[in-house]
Amino acid sequence: MTTVTIPQSEETLARCVRGDATAFADIVHDHQSMVFSIAYHFLHDRGQAEEVAQDVFLRLYRRLTSIKSVDHLVFWLRKVTCRCAIDEVRKLPKAPPASLEDVAEPAAASHDFDPLLSEGLRRMVASLQDDARAVIILRFQEELDVVEIAEILDLPINTVKSRLQRSLDMLRDKISRWAGDVQR
Repeated sequence: MTTVTIPQSEETLARCVRGDATAFADIVHDHQSMVFSIAYHFLHDRGQAEEVAQDVFLRLYRRLTSIKSVDHLVFWLRKVTCRCAIDEVRKLPKAPPASLEDVAEPAAASHDFDPLLSEGLRRMVASLQDDARAVIILRFQEELDVVEIAEILDLPINTVKSRLQRSLDMLRDKISRWAGDVQR
């Protein structure tokens, strides 16, 4: 199981549960980048990601007494962030699907960092269904293993494995179609 390196202790969590506002501020400070990162990779909008992060920490504050350990806290934050981000995506109006023909071709090939490739990959991941996107983000952005993803999403391990495989196959297909269009 992947553990997050955090400067807090079980004692900080216990102080927080007892109502110590400074301890809660420490917990928020220690985990806000993880929560924001997950939300941002779902939503691709800084403002919405910040709202989701605020909502997650408000929910945490209300549920502090149910948090049993620092590991449980990290697990709970990831799970609730994923759920809140998916709920936020579902609220968004559905945009018509974009065609690969509408994407501009690069002016020249570059051997350095390719922002077009990065943006294209980001769009391809964003075009995946919510459940597929959740698995990809948790696996490759958060670097969680399949067991941890299954726990966070309340899914059987084999379901996570198959979603991950299908999602990667879809991304490979999209990338190969995109690369074929670029080479023409």
